Amino acid sequence: MDIIKSIEHEQLKNSIPDLKVGNTVRVHVKIKEGNKERIQVFEGIIIKKQGGGVNATFTVRKISYGVGVEKTFLIHSPLVEKVEVVRVGKARRAKLYYLRERTGKASKTKEMVGARIENKEIKLKEELVEEPVAEEVTEKTAEEKTVEVVNKEVAPTEPVKEVSKEETEKTAEVVEKEAKTTKKSEKKAE
Repeated sequence: MDIIKSIEHEQLKNSIPDLKVGNTVRVHVKIKEGNKERIQVFEGIIIKKQGGGVNATFTVRKISYGVGVEKTFLIHSPLVEKVEVVRVGKARRAKLYYLRERTGKASKTKEMVGARIENKEIKLKEELVEEPVAEEVTEKTAEEKTVEVVNKEVAPTEPVKEVSKEETEKTAEVVEKEAKTTKKSEKKAE
């Protein structure tokens, strides 16, 4: 891979919204005013998509107090927090520049009849998630659990040591407590 491509790949978002021309969307953008940061919502119709990779953009148009306003957003920009699909529009062209001359209801696209409003996302990068060791064990006796955990924790160059029954019972209790705490923390995270 080129150096430039590898740097660009780092800048890409893990998942991007599935945007289609003609859809009415609500774009949540981070705006910095002084030392405060807030989120501003811009709602309008996507009139075009262009570019690829890091430079991919989409343009949203809305009419505000009788004046047409168009904003172009970078898809992979960290300032674009999220994009929600409000309405699925029917468009037969890639660029909807003809909406610029229209006013009122004529400036909207027809709605797809029976279309579901889904906020689909396209996965670009897979996130690596490490699973805890305690969850890999499935319904085994306490002794088998401790032997398996001890085998996984010992480095491959070191020999495996013998463990007495008292030590296995103690380690089994520790393993069960750790499993309970990880399950509680996962429930809280959700």
